[in-house]
Amino acid sequence: MKYLDALGFVETFGLVFVLEAADAMCKAADVELIGYENVASGYISVLVRGDVGAVKTAVDAGIEAVHNMNAEVYSSNVIAHPHPDIAKIIARYTLDL
Repeated sequence: MKYLDALGFVETFGLVFVLEAADAMCKAADVELIGYENVASGYISVLVRGDVGAVKTAVDAGIEAVHNMNAEVYSSNVIAHPHPDIAKIIARYTLDL
């Protein structure tokens, strides 16, 4: 895995809402969809990576998309310049298409 400029996450309840968030994130900025994880009891997180500005824009767009569907964002975050060892955790969520 290449060096990560930034990681972004949006977590919400339900597949429909997380798909809407992921779609908005990928359309709003030049980010790469890493994958998703069903966290627990229906909460699902979607992960993206890219340069810091793009990831911030993408996460904001994902949050807005969920709110526009009258749903709640449980959590979101942007990590700028994460430590390289974070790639060990991210590898678990990577989509292999």
